Amino acid sequence: MAGFLVEREAMLDDRRLKSPLASPVQADVYFPRLTVPFCGHIKGGMRPGKKILVMGIVCLNPESFDISLTCGDSEDPPANVAIQLKAEFTDKQLLRNACVSGEWGEEETPIPYFPFISDQPFRVEILCEHPRFRVFVDGHQLFDFYHRVEALSAIDTIKISGDLQLTKLG
Repeated sequence: MAGFLVEREAMLDDRRLKSPLASPVQADVYFPRLTVPFCGHIKGGMRPGKKILVMGIVCLNPESFDISLTCGDSEDPPANVAIQLKAEFTDKQLLRNACVSGEWGEEETPIPYFPFISDQPFRVEILCEHPRFRVFVDGHQLFDFYHRVEALSAIDTIKISGDLQLTKLG
């Protein structure tokens, strides 16, 4: 996805992509380490039409994981959280909330189904539209979350933590 730049302090892993046929032609492909917990920069912040892609694999015996889009990564004072998605496996809930000026709003919980399965891959897409975030999991629209942070361009950080392995961000 254009405009999304993951800035990390970690060095790049230098694994090589090798041909299964042992061809003499090999491409040097480098993958950044997508370690959890993860914190990365969203180049240019959010705006209507911009999409964030998170791909990963749920851990074997998960309790929870969360994906947050925030206004910076400040801890003190805490950064505004434009949207926090928290997958809770014991209750099979996908909780959504936002924190503006240190105050958490009302949590949203209704979803048509719980899309995450232990030890299985997933694809979350967060599409920013003018009045809301539209969230898709594995290609299916799951819910809308109306903006509580008004300055969309200030939403410039993605944070991911919990019981998952990241495979791709975009």
